[in-house]
Amino acid sequence: MADGAARPGGDALTRRDVRTLFLASLGGALEFYDFVVFVFFTAVIAKVFFPPDMPEWLALAQTWGLFAAGYLARPLGGFVMAHFGDLVGRKRMFVLSVFLMAVPTLLIGLMPTYATLGYAAPLLLLVFRILQGAAIGGEAPGAWVFVAEHVPPGRVGLACGMLTGGLTLGILLGSLMALLINSVFEPATVADWAWRLPFLIGGAFGLVAMYLRRFLEETPVFEAMRRRAELARGLPLARVLSGHRRAVVLSILASWMLTAAIVVLILQAPTLLAKLHPELAPAMPLASVAATFALTLSAVGVGWALDRFGQPAVMAVAAAGLIAAAFMLFGATAGSPGLLAPLYALAGLAVGAVSIVPTMMVRAFPAEVRFSGVSFAYNSAYAVFGAATPPLTVYLASLDPLGPAWYVAAATLVGAAAVIVAGRARL
Repeated sequence: MADGAARPGGDALTRRDVRTLFLASLGGALEFYDFVVFVFFTAVIAKVFFPPDMPEWLALAQTWGLFAAGYLARPLGGFVMAHFGDLVGRKRMFVLSVFLMAVPTLLIGLMPTYATLGYAAPLLLLVFRILQGAAIGGEAPGAWVFVAEHVPPGRVGLACGMLTGGLTLGILLGSLMALLINSVFEPATVADWAWRLPFLIGGAFGLVAMYLRRFLEETPVFEAMRRRAELARGLPLARVLSGHRRAVVLSILASWMLTAAIVVLILQAPTLLAKLHPELAPAMPLASVAATFALTLSAVGVGWALDRFGQPAVMAVAAAGLIAAAFMLFGATAGSPGLLAPLYALAGLAVGAVSIVPTMMVRAFPAEVRFSGVSFAYNSAYAVFGAATPPLTVYLASLDPLGPAWYVAAATLVGAAAVIVAGRARL
């Protein structure tokens, strides 16, 4: 097992390993669904949580500000949960992150709107979004560490790939839910009450996921450290910054590639492409679903390939594919709506390269500070690059339709170099 003695059976996954990976991936999918489903209903939320006489652009801008508040809370939530994850155990924080996500999501579905509470309604929504952001800041790093420490060394890539596929599945579930709600209900009904359904369903399933995670066992790596009295002393993050700066820098640079691929090609591309080429707009919803579905499958496949062929070889091939797919998506779809779905699905397959990043990060830090190291690097990268990427790519697209692709290419080259340099340092 990771960071421990070789176990009987070598690198073969046991039934317990499979159950752990399944429950962890399921919980991650539901938690990311809870976090992103907000974005699919921003237009409705802008109408029901702000004054009816407020200009539409202003209400929509403030709604996006509420969504962004979740990202701003990620580093703090990640720091706190990683700190206690390294001191008291991975499992406790793993369960807590689902709870912190499920309860606010459920409350959003139940809370009164502006018509009842006035300006207290958007302020309360802001509080719930901050809680969700804090939860997501600890979920992904904690989940990657949790599954990596449960499987044998030769299956760490597959474990991180399955977990990453679970997280992207949450984005897919959110987009499918939005399509379903908007197909079944009239716009007036959605604005009246049906917008609540995705939040109520997500919150309820999140509580179920929290209950199921109670049956997971603490990671063998953490238990071994507990027995040997090797748990981190003092502030784990201080040890990370003082003794593992090289790993932090390489992990942040690799995470830039992850944020660029996800934010630009999965989250932003539908809006960017529709603005650049209005003829693509009608085909965009289904093309986006195809891309996210392809990404979910590819994330698992890339994880499997990492265990078989190693980080440098997989990264070299994946980087070339990601750069090529970005230029094809932004360059070849102009005036060709029929090419959008297959090219976007191809881009989704290429974005599966992001599974390389968590695999590299969990190998880069020693077990006693692993949660803090991964969380700090990942959330720092998202705080900086996640916030800067959307406005920057919009500006680049205004200069050149291929501007977003050039940005993805730059981030990919830097991230690939970081991954190859890191090699197979640990685990």
